[in-house]
Amino acid sequence: MSTLSTAQDDAELTEFGYRPELKRTLGSFHTFAAGISYISILTGTFQLFYFGFAQGGPAYWWSWPMVFAGQLMVALCFAELAARHPVAGSVYNWSKRLGNAHVGWLAGWMMLVASIVSLAAVALAYQLTLPQISSSFQFIGDGSGTYDTATNAVLLAAVLILFTTLVNAFGVKLMARINTAGVFLELVATVVLIVLLAVHVVRGPGVVTDTAHTGSGQNLGYLGAFLTASLASAYVMYGFDTAASLGEESLDPSRNAPRAILRALIASFVLGGLILLLALMSVGSLTGKGLSTDGLQYVVLDVLGPTVGKAMLWCVLIAVTVCALAVHTAAVRLAFAMSRDNNLPAASLMARVSPRFQTPVLPAVIVGLLALAVLAVNIRQPQIFSVVTSIGIIMIYVAYLLVTLPMLVARVRGRWTPAGEGRFSLGRFGLPVNVLAVLWGAGMTLNLAWPRDAVYNAAPPHHWYLRWGAFLFVGTVALGGFAYYWFVQRHRTGVLAEHAAAGGGAGDSGVSAAAKV
Repeated sequence: MSTLSTAQDDAELTEFGYRPELKRTLGSFHTFAAGISYISILTGTFQLFYFGFAQGGPAYWWSWPMVFAGQLMVALCFAELAARHPVAGSVYNWSKRLGNAHVGWLAGWMMLVASIVSLAAVALAYQLTLPQISSSFQFIGDGSGTYDTATNAVLLAAVLILFTTLVNAFGVKLMARINTAGVFLELVATVVLIVLLAVHVVRGPGVVTDTAHTGSGQNLGYLGAFLTASLASAYVMYGFDTAASLGEESLDPSRNAPRAILRALIASFVLGGLILLLALMSVGSLTGKGLSTDGLQYVVLDVLGPTVGKAMLWCVLIAVTVCALAVHTAAVRLAFAMSRDNNLPAASLMARVSPRFQTPVLPAVIVGLLALAVLAVNIRQPQIFSVVTSIGIIMIYVAYLLVTLPMLVARVRGRWTPAGEGRFSLGRFGLPVNVLAVLWGAGMTLNLAWPRDAVYNAAPPHHWYLRWGAFLFVGTVALGGFAYYWFVQRHRTGVLAEHAAAGGGAGDSGVSAAAKV
C-alpha cells in the first residue's frame, strides 16, 4: 500500500513536468506539525498581544474569531488544492496552475519575499521574551535607551536565524525531529498555560466588551481602533499552507495535507483564543502599563509568579524557535520550486539537491542571509516589531490572493476540477467559500496596509514615507520584481533538464498547458 501510494503521489508531479527528487519521510503528524509550528500559538499571541491591547483594549479579542472566520475560507480553498496538487512551493505552483506562468511567478515572488520578512519578524520575538526571563539577555544597553531594545532584538534574532539556517541545510529529517518535538512541547505547554490561567481568573468573560476608550479621537470611533488592533490576530493565523508545501517529502500528502491545514488552523484558533481570553480574565489589573508594553509575558509573570511564569516563558522561547524553523523551511521549499522552473537567478544552483542531505542547501543559506539583511536595515528602528511584522503579513495576504482569485476565476469558467473520490473537496460550497476567501483577503490586505502612524511611524520623527511604508515597500517589491521577471527572467523560464520528468524535457517552457497564457 505504501509503495502504491508513493507511486501515485510521485505521478502527480509529472503534471507539473517534475521528477521526484525529495525523499518522502514525513508522516501525518509531521505534516500537521509543519502547519501548526508556522502558525505557532505561543509565538504569535505572545509577540503582538501588547499591540492589540494598546490599540483596542480588551475588546480587541473579538478580532481573533474575525480573523479565524476569514482565514478559514482561505484554508478551505487551500485544502482542496492540497488534495489535488500536493507539491513543493504550494502557493507558487497552485497560482501557476490556476492562472498562468506570469501570475504564478508573481505569487511565488511575493510569498518568497514575505517568508524572508516573516522569518526576520518571528526571530524578533526573542527580544520580547528573553529579557523578561533575565536582564542578562539585554546585551545592548539596559533597555531604556531609544534604540536599546531594537538593536538587542536584532542581535538575538540573528542568532536564531543562524540556527534555522544550519538545521535546514542539514536535511529534512533533522528539521522534522526538532519541529515535531518542539510542537509537542508547545501544545502541552499551551494546555498547561490555559489551565493555570483558568485557575487564577479574577473577572468574568464580559471583560471582552471593554474598549478601554481606545476609540476616542479615531475617525471611525472604536471601529478604527479595532481594525488597527486586528493586526495582532492577523499575525498569528497564516502559514497553514506549509503543510502542503512539504507535499513532496510527505507520505500520502493528498490526504494528509488537507487535514493538516484545517487541523492546524482550528487548533490554533481554539487554543490561542482561550489563552487570550483567560489572560484578560486573570491579570491583576487591566490598567497596568505592562499590558501595552510587555504584553502576555507581563501577564504570565503577574499571574503565575516569577518561578512558574519564567518556566512558561522558556516554553514560549522554544515555540518561537520552532516557528522560525518552520518559516525558514517553507521559504526554502518555495525557492527550490521556483528555481527548478528556472525562475530565479542562479536557478541551477538554487535547485540543486544535496546528495548527502537530500535537501536544497543553497536556498537555506540565501534565505538566512536575506533575513539578516532585513534585520540590519531596521536595526535602529524603534517600532521595528510592528513595521517588519505588518509588512510581512501584507505580502502573505497578497500571495494568498494570487491563489484564491485565479481559483475563483477557474471555478466560474468551469476549469477547476477537484481531487478524485475519497479526497477533500468543497463540492457545491466551493464557489461561495472561494468568493468569501477573495473578499476577506482583499479587505484585510487594505486594512493592514492602511497608512497609520500607530503601525508604521509610532515614534517621532514623523515622515510621510514611513506612514505609507507598506504601500511603498510592497509596491516596490511587486512592481520591481515583476519588471525583472518580464524583461529578463520569463525568457529563460522552463523546467531545468536535471529536474524534468522522464520524457518531459526542459523544452516545455516550464509549465503545463493549463498554466500557459
